[in-house]
Amino acid sequence: MIKSMTGYGKSVTETPQKKITIELKSLNSKQLDFNSKVPWLYKEKEPELKGIISQKLERGKIDLSIYCDSLTDENIPAINREVVKSYFSQLKEIAGELNVELSEHILSTVLRLPDALKMEKQELDEAEWELVKNQLLEAINMLDLYRLEEGNALEKDIRNNISRIVSSLQEIEKFEEGRLQKVRDKLSSILNDYVKTENIDKNRFEQELIFYIEKFDINEEKVRLRKHCEYFLESLDTPSPNGKILNFITQEIGREINTIGSKANDASIQKLVVMMKDDLEKIKEQTLNVL
Repeated sequence: MIKSMTGYGKSVTETPQKKITIELKSLNSKQLDFNSKVPWLYKEKEPELKGIISQKLERGKIDLSIYCDSLTDENIPAINREVVKSYFSQLKEIAGELNVELSEHILSTVLRLPDALKMEKQELDEAEWELVKNQLLEAINMLDLYRLEEGNALEKDIRNNISRIVSSLQEIEKFEEGRLQKVRDKLSSILNDYVKTENIDKNRFEQELIFYIEKFDINEEKVRLRKHCEYFLESLDTPSPNGKILNFITQEIGREINTIGSKANDASIQKLVVMMKDDLEKIKEQTLNVL
């Protein structure tokens, strides 16, 4: 059974003070590529967040987002009265010296000056952090289920493509019986045209012909290709993660298909090789997204 590296998970919870939303998104990657967007209150916990995610999700491009919406007014900035009064007094004094009137909007200007607003720095409550971790695990589980569903769809397509490669391999056998005889007849015809039959050393001709025809023999490649396809299907049934081994086997399958194509010397077999290459390319694209 395989899992896709594509997934999405979301979890929402509330404390008396805030609503916490956790979102996880996952795409394919050769290793764990972790990115996070979290409130400053949780910044110190980012290494722990990454550790939890890497243990559960293993690899992929993982984007974590945590949003906090306040349910109370305790996080609303307070006006720093002494600072605002000092700013206003200084501005009033300067306006008097310059003989200009203060605008009615002066107060809004003062409130934008440094330290006019203050907010008490919060400390992360341990109970809240435990809640966040539990909700993160819930989002991870949801993403993992999403990966499993995507993996089932991928596996179906991959098995169909492997089945077509095996079918094409069986089709090749229909054209093999007369292929080597055609090569033999063609060589005999060429020699007869240029050398004449009576001048040919038949024993030497048979020896050279055997050596030459061996270069076109694809039985060994067919056996290896069939074995690679069987091994690929067996690896599909192994526990996840198995994407890397599947990628390696596709390389071996491609090598045998290419060799068959180079040795074929037959238009019908070449067409089947092209079809197998097309199916293999689809498998390669699909296995890139397998965990």
